Amino acid sequence: MTDLTNLHWFKSSASSGNGGCLEAAFLPDGRVALRDNEELDNPPFVVSAHVWHCFLTGAKEGEFDIPV
Repeated sequence: MTDLTNLHWFKSSASSGNGGCLEAAFLPDGRVALRDNEELDNPPFVVSAHVWHCFLTGAKEGEFDIPV
């Protein structure tokens, strides 16, 4: 099991003042931990660096935009 204590969690500047948001932390082995800062009792979700890169690429290309 990965030790997720003492990680440096950060969030997008777009979430400033908007309440809850997704926070991320980079693990020493390159994986990325994700958590909802409104649900800190839930365990973080950890993905590989490859999965994180694929998600960011898709997000930049609008693949995860909420349907209108």
